[in-house]
Amino acid sequence: MAVGLTSQIAEFNMLSHVSSRPGSSALQNLSWLFILRNLMILSESVLIFLTTFGLNIKLPQQQLWLVVMSIIAVNIYTWLRLQIDDPVTDQEIFSQLAVDVLGITALLYLTGGASNPIIWVYLLPLIITAIMLPQAYAWYMVILTTSMYTILMAYNVPLPSIEPHIPNPDMVHDNIEHLEMLHQAHATSDRHYFNLHIFGMWFGFVFSAGLVAFFVVELARTLKVQERSLAEARESALRDERVVALGTLAASAAHDMGTPLGTIAILAHELENDYPIHRYPELHERVVIMQQQLDRCKKALSVMSASAGEMRAESGSIMPVADYLDDVLKQWRTHQPSTKLRLFIDPSIVEDAKIIAERTLTHALINILNNAAEASPPEQGLEFHAGWDREQAIIKIRDFGPGFPPEVFQLVGKQPVASKKRGMGVGLFLTYSTISRVGGKVNFDNMDSGGACVEITLPLLQLKHGDDSTGN
Repeated sequence: MAVGLTSQIAEFNMLSHVSSRPGSSALQNLSWLFILRNLMILSESVLIFLTTFGLNIKLPQQQLWLVVMSIIAVNIYTWLRLQIDDPVTDQEIFSQLAVDVLGITALLYLTGGASNPIIWVYLLPLIITAIMLPQAYAWYMVILTTSMYTILMAYNVPLPSIEPHIPNPDMVHDNIEHLEMLHQAHATSDRHYFNLHIFGMWFGFVFSAGLVAFFVVELARTLKVQERSLAEARESALRDERVVALGTLAASAAHDMGTPLGTIAILAHELENDYPIHRYPELHERVVIMQQQLDRCKKALSVMSASAGEMRAESGSIMPVADYLDDVLKQWRTHQPSTKLRLFIDPSIVEDAKIIAERTLTHALINILNNAAEASPPEQGLEFHAGWDREQAIIKIRDFGPGFPPEVFQLVGKQPVASKKRGMGVGLFLTYSTISRVGGKVNFDNMDSGGACVEITLPLLQLKHGDDSTGN
């Protein structure tokens, strides 16, 4: 049994490692880049319309829209790339950011170059690179953006409608009024140019501050999620260590119990022969009951030995949920034949839903039913509610006893909880660990009307359409 638990924990750790591999984080970063590029395309289109029709500034619209369409084509490629399962690398993300820088450079080249008031937009790919990629890529982006900025200082298409035109002081003007009009026009153009720069700087600050704040908040939230995941992983590792320790003790106990149980079985068989039913009916009946209980113990030990080393998918078969729950209840009835059970099935269930009928999961459910039966008065029994769709099954087991003690809510799933009233210790701990290992959840609650309720959420097997195969 210890070997089986160890292999199951190793499988769980392997799956956790795969799910948290760097490729999944890079894929999420590429998704963010796709969203941000959509915002950039929208902002560029709005600015072109605003500048052309709002400020009446003549721009090379055909060339600008050609650049915008090129950026849209890159984003379409990114969307198609997100549909592929191949891992995303940091080099791929940096190359896409470099393409964005080239697109921004082309737009700025056509709209005044370094004199454009939105030249601050070069900071955005730099911020994104610093957040998403390792430090070396951030320095590469610094070199790239600085180079593009420097080139735009010397090479660009000026903005003729907002560029100030200073009259030539060496030119001789016969008409003084005409010269004054030229100076007034120059002053008006200069104020217009200055005001536009002030607006561009203000807009750049607001946009950059909002973007930085957004990324910082998202980064802080991501760090909190990672810290929570690490805390849960540490808690799960501690729980798994306890399970392994319990499994080792169980394997040792099973080995030590084999010989005594065999000796007792031989003695019980001899007692059955020495006290025949026609002469000692009561004593013979008790001996038969003792033999039945011994057979149950030997069967349980055989199951423990046979389950050692089996992984989850190998230790159970694929069954319809209804058949599996029916099988669980039948097995539980052999332990509690006299307990009243009221069964409630959700009418909106999916008939062809499948579940992996794992042996340890069956034992966990039976353990919860046994605890509920022991806590509930015999005349009231317990309730079993079940419902499921194609993704998950929800089971609620309610008793009418005194309810859960406070220590259950504080220590459940972390360590065995000893309780004289309910008798729940190692069994509850193993039950919680088993259901958590298969991807399920367990919630404990005390009902206002009396009694306790255990809600179990189990993931179902996601079969492809038309695949209804069953078996091991």
